[in-house]
Amino acid sequence: MRIFLFFLIVSLSGISSGQSLTEQEQQLYDLVMAYRKKAGLPAIPVSKSLTKVAHMHANDLVKNNPVHGECNLHSWSDQGDWTPCCYTSDHAQARAMWDKPRELTSYTGNGYEISHQHSAMATPEGALKSWQNSSAHDDVIMNRGIWKKHKWQAIGIAIKGNYAMIWFGDLADE
Repeated sequence: MRIFLFFLIVSLSGISSGQSLTEQEQQLYDLVMAYRKKAGLPAIPVSKSLTKVAHMHANDLVKNNPVHGECNLHSWSDQGDWTPCCYTSDHAQARAMWDKPRELTSYTGNGYEISHQHSAMATPEGALKSWQNSSAHDDVIMNRGIWKKHKWQAIGIAIKGNYAMIWFGDLADE
């Protein structure tokens, strides 16, 4: 009986897969989908693989803080089972970001990340507002500009501490 209750509690809390969305992450997903819907854009299915990548990156940012010097929020530390990357504003390391889903999961497509940091605590509303106020990030969400040719088929979301991130993918997550 105790084992059954343990598994039930773990399953309901989302810990078992590690890839389900928390309440805050679901709220961010819902806000982003409502924002897209107002523009006549379709909803994007949640991807377990891209959510796993988002969670891994959020944990790396919180635990290892690879953001320093010219390295921005798309950077990954050398403290995990991934290829480290100092992502700079010139996007010279874009391939390192695009490859992360293939490196860390069975997802076969590229991953495109938008990230948010708040000095106190990241919130769904604050993250979306900051992305809406940045034309480059808003374009990713709304498939405008250089992102117009992309038809997002998968999305992964993470919020942890000061950080929120969304990973977008062109391919459906099998």
